[in-house]
Amino acid sequence: MTKTPTRFDMPLTTDVAWCPGCGNYMLQSAVKMALHELAVDRKNLVMVSGIGQAAKAPQYLNAHMFNGLHGRALPAALGIKLSNRNLVVVVESGDGDMYGEGGNHFIHAIRRNMDITVIVHNNMVYGLTKGQASPTSQRGMTTPVQVEGVMLEPFNPLAVALALNAPFIARAYAGDVEETKKLIMQAISFRGFSLVDVFQPCVVFNKVNTYQWFKENTVYLPESHDATDRAAAFGLATATGKLPLGVFFRSEGRELYEDLIGVGKTPLYKQKPPDEKAFQNLIDTYR
Repeated sequence: MTKTPTRFDMPLTTDVAWCPGCGNYMLQSAVKMALHELAVDRKNLVMVSGIGQAAKAPQYLNAHMFNGLHGRALPAALGIKLSNRNLVVVVESGDGDMYGEGGNHFIHAIRRNMDITVIVHNNMVYGLTKGQASPTSQRGMTTPVQVEGVMLEPFNPLAVALALNAPFIARAYAGDVEETKKLIMQAISFRGFSLVDVFQPCVVFNKVNTYQWFKENTVYLPESHDATDRAAAFGLATATGKLPLGVFFRSEGRELYEDLIGVGKTPLYKQKPPDEKAFQNLIDTYR
């Protein structure tokens, strides 16, 4: 699906497990093009994910990657960033992994405001385990498990992120690769926690939120939207009707967690190792 070759492309012989027509392909193209156009050095890039079909995305990208436990991409990303602040750390995972299993980490990662980018493949279903409702499934949607329809209101990631004062919040539609690329570029370039929630159809297990459905039920934010107006962004995130796409909120200058806890600019691997005797004495004091 990649329109333009990038240095992040894997060999054409790479075995990809996604279904034909999956929205993951389009989102992956947008991610690769964004990284390419930003001239991100592959040596300084780490892609991090959890578990799920979307979480396989870093495996199909020619870059360093860390594939963690289900819902645990963000703690891994935090550790990677703290070990070397010079790295570009991008988390790429699905709505179930990020907002379900990883929901608590999602909340506290925003509170900490690490300088990382989080891209969420939001297909409103658990695709890897064959179509159960995810936190963002729409109310009334029937699945092999929710045979009488989903009873609960869907999780609203943008409203939650706004309530926690995340400094960069955007939403994209994977079917529009070019605009998705532009939003991801802004997010990666932003200093602080940046969230891009991306609608992407699951063509096998979600027969409600199809390509046609997203085309008919999304609309780009008007140019008049002031992305520094948090209250206006919250109103858009919670409004009924067509789902807005674009940068909802952007606020520069919030303190980074890395600065608050005093992590220096020297990568951990270049720092002087701890004195073994002093370290042993410290351990012995707790025995």
